[in-house]
Amino acid sequence: MKKIKEVIVVEGKDDTKRINLAVNADTLETRGSALSEETIEQIQQLQETRGVIVFTDPDFSGEKIRKTIAAEVPNVKHAFLKRSDAVPDHKGSLGVEHASPEAIRHALEHLYTEDDEALPQISQDDLMEAGLIVGKEAKQRRIKLGEILGIGYVNAKQLSKRLQLFQVAKSDFEQAVQQIDGGKYEESESD
Repeated sequence: MKKIKEVIVVEGKDDTKRINLAVNADTLETRGSALSEETIEQIQQLQETRGVIVFTDPDFSGEKIRKTIAAEVPNVKHAFLKRSDAVPDHKGSLGVEHASPEAIRHALEHLYTEDDEALPQISQDDLMEAGLIVGKEAKQRRIKLGEILGIGYVNAKQLSKRLQLFQVAKSDFEQAVQQIDGGKYEESESD
């Protein structure tokens, strides 16, 4: 089983259990989306000593945790799980605890690190032309783009910043848009 050097920040105990089925790793549980000052300080200390991978649920609460940590702890790595890989078997909400070991390993093999200094490679015009920020199908197209690129879902206002922070190359962006437009996704056929 692959050993992960960094500490993986997750939301709860069930996430830790699922992560440990996929890889050998230490985790820090946030126990919810309201991060305490103590938890932030622990994450800062872990970032300095071992490095941190933020691996939260692909939902609103998970994004809130991710944004809070990124704002307080520079250069953390991010692992993103596709929404389709986080669906529960029965009742419940999306979560890392529902992902297969293969999906978890895939997410941990495709990490992103934010770079506030990165210059934007993808313009607002590119986003508009791709139907990602306006139009009735824009939200569905952003969901698919996030899944293809492995950067999670963001709203129209945050898309440009996420692409810039994670240094997504214009060629990768264009390939992802072509994949959406190529008929692999029903949502894009009406565009």
